[in-house]
Amino acid sequence: MNDRDALEAVRHAALWFTPSEDGLAPLLDLIGDARLVLIGEATHGTEEFYRIRANLTQALIQSKQFNIVAVEADWPDAYRVNRWVRHLTREPEPAVALDDFIRFPRWMWRNTVIVDFVEWLRRYNAKRMTGDRAGFYGLDLYSLHRSMDAVLTYLSKVDPEGANRARRRYACFEQFGDDAAQAYGYAATLGLSRSCEDDVVAQLLELRKAAAVYANRDGRVAEDDYFFAEQNARLVTNAERYYRAMFGGHVESWNLRDTHMMETLDALLAWAAKQSGYARAVVWAHNSHLGDARATQMGDWGELNLGQLTRERHGDRAFLVGFTTHTGTVTAAREWDEPAERRRVTPSIRGSYEHLFHETGFERFILPSAECRDALAASRLERAIGVVYTPETERASHYFRARIAEQFDAVIHVDTTAALTPLERWSRETSDLPETYPTGV
Repeated sequence: MNDRDALEAVRHAALWFTPSEDGLAPLLDLIGDARLVLIGEATHGTEEFYRIRANLTQALIQSKQFNIVAVEADWPDAYRVNRWVRHLTREPEPAVALDDFIRFPRWMWRNTVIVDFVEWLRRYNAKRMTGDRAGFYGLDLYSLHRSMDAVLTYLSKVDPEGANRARRRYACFEQFGDDAAQAYGYAATLGLSRSCEDDVVAQLLELRKAAAVYANRDGRVAEDDYFFAEQNARLVTNAERYYRAMFGGHVESWNLRDTHMMETLDALLAWAAKQSGYARAVVWAHNSHLGDARATQMGDWGELNLGQLTRERHGDRAFLVGFTTHTGTVTAAREWDEPAERRRVTPSIRGSYEHLFHETGFERFILPSAECRDALAASRLERAIGVVYTPETERASHYFRARIAEQFDAVIHVDTTAALTPLERWSRETSDLPETYPTGV
């Protein structure tokens, strides 16, 4: 099908919407009875993507009883927010509950949209029984040292002798310092240091073996604390593998990362079902993680992602939403670990989905994939901007080929977008190294 026919098919299928909760009714109708809704973003710094995603999530929580918000963030950092929105802590304001997000890029979670959303979620939960409150969780695996600390803190409270054993096992990483996970991976891969794999696996198994004892000490509170600790121990195990895999090639490390996200999501679904009797999850991450990799150039390279794994495991219960934009501004850095800046987004190039959608003349629309799958069957270029934006090399560094109607169940296009507003401009911290480099997604 030629471009003119594809353009007419998109114009015919496009659904008008407004960014408010009420204005997203056409998308809620498309989502139907899905129990997992994965909502992407074409950049890590676009106001409209974040705002629409938050509004859609609020609508899903209120109208369809979704009770999990799982995001592309570190588990311990997000869990502090989770405790606050579920009224388990008393930080005076949402920005304080977000204080653990100190690793570059801070603006992904310390921004005005996230502040508004977590404040709304806390208000929503205030009117609900404990078991019916929605939680906020991180899916990523970059918090190796923070997660080890969390396991040790937990065991120190419930099993001091077990804490001593865990401390001896985790001491395997000590020679590399608190911020040198990549150095460990390099040394272990080249045989310059022994692998810590056996130690971290043994610790996870011991924690799981004692689960019944730990989790039944103080009712629901003890169960919640144990779940947090177990996920941290599992994260340490997967992070150790990830850092070794980084030096074996991008594909292996990417696949380990997204597989960890899937494992964490499944653990959250099982946990929520046990606690509340039902489990429905909204997932927030970059399009690159949430669009089915099998429909993209990533899949051709042997990469999988969370969107693909969710469809494989949960079938029609999953609904994947992507975002696109033609031009505007974006919050991004010029180089890794540099300050966030408001940067101009170069107009999309011809031959891309973004340019095709721009040619419709519509400022914004929802595109149901089922309505135009045949018209968009041929692959086109699709843009992905992470936390680093380099417009001078945009064709090579920010475009890949995809079949977007297979990649997502629906696409939200906003033709001109604005930069996200961070709480602070400077994002460089020394708590962790930039493990997502160089993709930044």
